[in-house]
Amino acid sequence: MGTIDGLPPLREVIKAHDLVAKKQLGQNFLLDLNLTAKIARLAGDLSACDVLEVGPGPGGLTRGLLVEGARRVLAVEKDPRCVPALAEIGAAYPGRLEVINADAMEVDVLGHLQAPVRVVANLPYNVGTELLIRWLTPKVWPPFWQSLTLMFQKEVAERIVAKPRSDHYGRLALLVGWRCDAKIVMHLPPEAFTPAPKVHSAVVHLTRLAEPRFPADEAVLNRITTMAFGQRRKMLRSSLKGMGPAIEAQLEAAGIAPTARAEEIELERFCALARIVAAG
Repeated sequence: MGTIDGLPPLREVIKAHDLVAKKQLGQNFLLDLNLTAKIARLAGDLSACDVLEVGPGPGGLTRGLLVEGARRVLAVEKDPRCVPALAEIGAAYPGRLEVINADAMEVDVLGHLQAPVRVVANLPYNVGTELLIRWLTPKVWPPFWQSLTLMFQKEVAERIVAKPRSDHYGRLALLVGWRCDAKIVMHLPPEAFTPAPKVHSAVVHLTRLAEPRFPADEAVLNRITTMAFGQRRKMLRSSLKGMGPAIEAQLEAAGIAPTARAEEIELERFCALARIVAAG
């Protein structure tokens, strides 16, 4: 396995720092530096951007991002064992890598980043979806990031880009589609990782929209979709009965048959329902 930057191959780095991947941290290291550089390229031109990376581990993707010209990388790594390996990368790229040894679910990164910002990460399996939802639901839109280029388990990636009436269509696809353009841009087999997971992986690229695709009150839309998809295969008049006695009439006003199921309804109709419910 080759090197792309004059630094040691990742297998040597892992051995030197005794970086055995920890299952409890959701770690699966991607060691092929040609693949990590390809993922960095999928994020677009990074030369004028700060890049936020979560869960860099021994730094394979970090190196790819720097080689591909990222203006600056902020790497948030929970595992203190990885910090010395990342420091070696920082020394090879003076002033272009900052490492924060912290839990990405708890740290505030905004003070460490300068716009424009892109997020590129091989997310830890155990927090990937929750981080994505946080990035999609800030208090103010548009968010701090221009795009997200993220690796997930293949099934999660398919849920992100799913269309109505498909097996993977649900609340996550609606949340993404409301505020972003999203597509799967790369597939990776288990053997690309160390240790090899039991599932395939995929990289998803999300580009933010300046405004949500359809107007809707976020809190109301969130409540409706949570209830609707919390009882899949039930008729909406049943799954949404907690919205109040007027829900059947409100569904019909939004152009939705009360006997329809959540997985059959497009984003535009859910947004219309949210506006009608919010208006009372």
